[in-house]
Amino acid sequence: MAEDKDKLRSADWFGRDDKSGFIHRSWMKRGLPDHEFDGRPVIGICNTWSELTPCNIHFRDLAENVKRGVHEAGGLPVEFPVTSLGETIMRPTTMLFRNLASMDVEECIRANPVDGVVLLTGCDKTTPSCLMGAASVDLPTIVVSGGPMLNGRYRGENIGSGTDVWKYSEDFRAGKMSREEFQLAETAMTRSDGHCMTMGTASSMASMVEALGMTFPGGAAIPAPDSRRKVLAHMAGIRIVEMVGEDLKMSKILVREAFENSIKVNAAIGGSTNFIVHLLAIAGRVGVELDLDDFDRLGSHLPLLVNLMPSGKYLMEDFYYAGGLPVVIQELADQLHMDALTVTGKTLGENVAGTVCHDRDVIAPLDQPLIAEAGLAVLRGNLCEGGAIIKPSAASPELMQHRGQAVVFATIEDYHERIDSDDLDVDENSVLVLQNVGPVGYPGMAEVGNMGLPKKLLERGVRDIVRISDGRMSGTAYGTVVLHAAPEAAVGGNLALVRDGDIIELDVARRRLHLEVSDEELAKRRAEWKPLEPHDTRGYVSLYVDHVMQADRGVDFDFLVGKSSSVVTREAH
Repeated sequence: MAEDKDKLRSADWFGRDDKSGFIHRSWMKRGLPDHEFDGRPVIGICNTWSELTPCNIHFRDLAENVKRGVHEAGGLPVEFPVTSLGETIMRPTTMLFRNLASMDVEECIRANPVDGVVLLTGCDKTTPSCLMGAASVDLPTIVVSGGPMLNGRYRGENIGSGTDVWKYSEDFRAGKMSREEFQLAETAMTRSDGHCMTMGTASSMASMVEALGMTFPGGAAIPAPDSRRKVLAHMAGIRIVEMVGEDLKMSKILVREAFENSIKVNAAIGGSTNFIVHLLAIAGRVGVELDLDDFDRLGSHLPLLVNLMPSGKYLMEDFYYAGGLPVVIQELADQLHMDALTVTGKTLGENVAGTVCHDRDVIAPLDQPLIAEAGLAVLRGNLCEGGAIIKPSAASPELMQHRGQAVVFATIEDYHERIDSDDLDVDENSVLVLQNVGPVGYPGMAEVGNMGLPKKLLERGVRDIVRISDGRMSGTAYGTVVLHAAPEAAVGGNLALVRDGDIIELDVARRRLHLEVSDEELAKRRAEWKPLEPHDTRGYVSLYVDHVMQADRGVDFDFLVGKSSSVVTREAH
């Protein structure tokens, strides 16, 4: 590719015969021969590896496979680290740092001499943050996800990360599981490298990337320890060099049709509710018009085809053996934009042509779905004027139309202090309301919306009641849980005005979430309302609180919305 060197972005660093060119080449060489700088494309490998992100702990090896592919295709691979977000480790929530990580990715790509980028993603927020950051620069880009763990195994049965955590923890609290059994299950759940093997947020994000056309077909479901994951990484290294030659930028792939495809696929796989805030944020970065109602209009009527936890019984390893996401895309062919361009240089339809399903118990056919209408539903009403969401496939059918008295917790600390109190006035018809856990209130919009039930209900065998909050829940969680209520309580949304004993009506079929309190009474309460003291007032948290948008706008920073570019006009020397 030496004859194309002047077309390469990196040529402005390495192709110059002046002081700056001398500096850039000399410091980069350090053992590299001259021909590495003869005009070959420089490929950045954006690595979210960290020992504090267990799901991504195998990424150093994966990066080596990408490098081999880049070298084979005649490119120069350069690996660089970015902020890594460990969902199971970080406090108060990784969502607080998603936008920070996206800024890191964006500025690292823009500031350095790279012509194309391979994003190594895995754990929940590492995928959207990398996509958001890379989209803001808009270079040829391909995603290599780290893959799901192998199935958990406990006493002869499969157990799923997250999903069975919620189940076992409630059994333990209810006295139905001993401490020894609890610890044995804990050890048996995580058997290998990889992210959650349920259809939680990590798997949903990997599937989102595949549906958007940003990775190879089938790439979402290959288990992390499977050697085919390494092959995918190697082939991605080859392909990204070709994409640079074709000038196949992200903006050519991430068009409106790709986002519509992703919404529909997420419905069919029973994907995470977190999908909404992340896809909205990505769309905002590339200038694609997308709003909350699109998720209901495009996806809510679609059937559930994938029988995976938390909406079913199988796990990602089984999904891969059954044929993976290409089978789902093939089943939805009449619903999707099959002519959408992908990173392969081919269309979505061409990518999945000839796909065969190997297990119909794992992936159902379109005419025999697991649930007829299962996509995420968007609720409206005086309790969520900006919208709220619910995942019908993970909820109890008998609670999808419900009317009950509110039991209100003002903060997460209030919830933890009182939820197991014998004095708590609650029964199976109650509606738990958790305030001030949204983007500003927590801060960061933590995954606490799937509140554990009161101990006295668990002891009676109750396993689900209606729960409402302005927070999120893990994609591995389940239950009749209303999430993302906007505007949130911390900024004065009506959720802040709910009081114990208020009647709340939930009617998912009518997309209604209503607080049975008069406008006059709400106005009176609003006049008396005072926001809570901020959780923190300095540093990054202060920046976050001042600039974060609400859930219905993707929880991105207001100053990051809109396209940017890869151009940097000023020299460093």
